[in-house]
Amino acid sequence: MFSPPNILAKENRGLLLDIVVFILNIVLMRSLTRYFLQLVELANTEERLAQFTLSGLCLSMWFLPAAGAVMKRWHFHERLKKEGKKVEWDSGAGGCLFNPIFYFCLNLVLMSAIVTGVGEFLFGSRLLDTGEIFIPLIFFGLFCTIFQTYLIYRFFSPPKKPPRSEFLRHPESDLLGDVCIFVNMILFQVIWNVLTFIPFSRPGIGEFIGRLLILCFLAMLIYFPPRMFYLAEDIDRGRTWITMLLANSPVILRVLIGTKEWS
Repeated sequence: MFSPPNILAKENRGLLLDIVVFILNIVLMRSLTRYFLQLVELANTEERLAQFTLSGLCLSMWFLPAAGAVMKRWHFHERLKKEGKKVEWDSGAGGCLFNPIFYFCLNLVLMSAIVTGVGEFLFGSRLLDTGEIFIPLIFFGLFCTIFQTYLIYRFFSPPKKPPRSEFLRHPESDLLGDVCIFVNMILFQVIWNVLTFIPFSRPGIGEFIGRLLILCFLAMLIYFPPRMFYLAEDIDRGRTWITMLLANSPVILRVLIGTKEWS
């Protein structure tokens, strides 16, 4: 007989994340996105506090996945070892999706926003435009992005020995790592929901199909990076792709049918 999965079980964290995102996309995410757009408008008027806050959000999207990867790595592989499993995603679709180049390029975009925002806040636009300030910041950002990508992809390889930090061996670090991943996903979803504030008209049949294909591609592009820590374990479960589509469906539906009446 079919029995529903325990969404609170550690092996079902990805399923829980998909359900949480689906609910938030229905009841809360548009309000958060509206505040985000207002923050962007204030930042464009050179409101320094808004610029600093916006840079802080970008920095959080850059920092949270690395923090989650470090705090969860030991617990994740210890659990798989006890269950007689291991991470296998280096072939087929997994080999393409988990390519570090994809994540590295995404993080370069985030780092560019961070360097621009924080640099302008600290040094002002005039000093930031000079080579003495801008070039060292770019190289520093590049180094940080390489290191961050290393920390994230190190998560997928089993540690050879327990972490030195006692906290990283404590169960609370595993839970805090999940919190980092969930918060990071919410920040990504705020960006994703910006689409629902663009006034799309109702499409014809041909445009409907084209818009659907583009939206599915964009959904994967935005949803995969914060989801991949859990996808490493449940990529072979058929329901995973259904729940991921379900999580993104409120945004996809709004854009497909036209967003004028939803704004």
